[in-house]
Amino acid sequence: MNKKQVFNPYLPISEYIPDGEPHVFGDRVYIFGSHDKEGGYTYCMLDYVTYSAPVDDLKDWRYEGVIYKASQDPQYPKYKYMFAPDVVKGNDGRFYLYYSMSGDYGVGGYVGPMSVAVADKPVGPYEFVGFVRNKDGTPLNRYVLFDPAVMNDDGVIRLYYGTQYGIDGSLQVQRDSKFESNLMNMFGVTKEEVRSYPDNIMGPVMAVLEDDMITVKEEPRHIIPYHAKGTSFEAHPFFEGASMRKVNGKYYFVYSSWLNHELCYAVSDKPDEGFIFGGTIVSNGDVGLNGRCTEERLNMTGTTHGSIININDNWYVFYHRLTHKSDYSRQSCAEKITIGKDGRIGQVEVTSCGLNGGSLKASGEYPSVIACNITNGNMPHGSNSIYKIDFPNVTNLGEDRFIGSIEHGTLIGYKYFRADDNVKAGVEVRFETDGNKPVFDGPARLDERNFDDGVKRDNYASSDAGDDSYFEVRTKIDGDAVARILIDDDKDEMKWNRFVSDKALPQGEFALYLVYHGRRKIQLKTLLFEQE
Repeated sequence: MNKKQVFNPYLPISEYIPDGEPHVFGDRVYIFGSHDKEGGYTYCMLDYVTYSAPVDDLKDWRYEGVIYKASQDPQYPKYKYMFAPDVVKGNDGRFYLYYSMSGDYGVGGYVGPMSVAVADKPVGPYEFVGFVRNKDGTPLNRYVLFDPAVMNDDGVIRLYYGTQYGIDGSLQVQRDSKFESNLMNMFGVTKEEVRSYPDNIMGPVMAVLEDDMITVKEEPRHIIPYHAKGTSFEAHPFFEGASMRKVNGKYYFVYSSWLNHELCYAVSDKPDEGFIFGGTIVSNGDVGLNGRCTEERLNMTGTTHGSIININDNWYVFYHRLTHKSDYSRQSCAEKITIGKDGRIGQVEVTSCGLNGGSLKASGEYPSVIACNITNGNMPHGSNSIYKIDFPNVTNLGEDRFIGSIEHGTLIGYKYFRADDNVKAGVEVRFETDGNKPVFDGPARLDERNFDDGVKRDNYASSDAGDDSYFEVRTKIDGDAVARILIDDDKDEMKWNRFVSDKALPQGEFALYLVYHGRRKIQLKTLLFEQE
């Protein structure tokens, strides 16, 4: 592995921290997020940990350890898991952690209350301090207490939160008996409580807190219209993952849309109203980029959550990707973004080089799982789900982490590399068998929002595969092959074997795409480069 470089995912490949909220405190940037278990069966199975890096060296991430445990919350063990958190520095100079508790698959995660912990340092250790509460001391129970985001706005502590289902937002839909019943079950409220809101119980809201960081000073209120139809939000309505940043005096509301694979943003001169939809910042399937449609997604898509941050005068977006054919093993990624003079943020592509400050060196070797595109041409979408059908995916078997179930026609992309000499691309692979294929032994789950119609199911032995097994090497996604990596079928299928391309790669910067051809499924552990 190359030294002094960083790639996506930018944390260790064994680490799973989704829902990332990046913050700069002093001369370091910290990432706060949920903590998934590798190959887990539900969201957020592990305690909170954090990593940090110097603001002037985003290649040097340091593990800061466990900062807070689920068992410290008084709702434990009724609710075992801590969902997407945020951290803010209070006016007293201490650091406050906000989060919600939940059970399996998010059950109970919408009923509140919202918990708060405090520490003297960003990395903790944090101690439980109480629930966000009304002035009379009762826990806040207004709107849906989910996915908190907190900002210290020049001394004003603003708490954002909420979720949204039923994007039409009309009163007829809101009071439909089945829809209403679902809301009552999800949010733990009565029919009367659902109907007591003059606008709607759902949607993103903002409340102002007292300096004690837990008492509501100004009651929560919607910051964008719940009724998305006819507004700038109609094509990308709010779903969850509220996050707020202040840029050049304007408020940027970053959120996960109902499309469930993209981070979007809206802008206003005020912190609680007047927001106009700005666009998509990033999609974990590159959907929408250069007109790419949903069916052409370049990865398994699914839940994402994150935010933007200015680090050392450069702007970045932090988001997460999916692994293990599920929504429950998510890894943090980041890309550099540009905020134009007009305040707009253009959609950026997902890459392998991420925070590296430029292309990766085409020398040495890299974990195969830093691929930014993995597709068989017909990838599914995951929402609160685990698939058992076969399709190419980042996975693991013990300490081996690799891309598995690579079938005929699978494209694996890396962006970007730079070759200053004549180098050949190589791979470390093995054929996939019942003896080396990861087997998920937990409960499979498909959420009603999944749309996997037409996803290929074990039809990888295509009639046009031919007799040879090989990777076609491209530098453009739809380009011609520049080389071929032949895979020897006679090698021990239980061992990892290395093979190198027949021709050198072009010099300069390029994307690298490996397109697999073969009748047998294959696993890819390492991408390597050899000098010609």
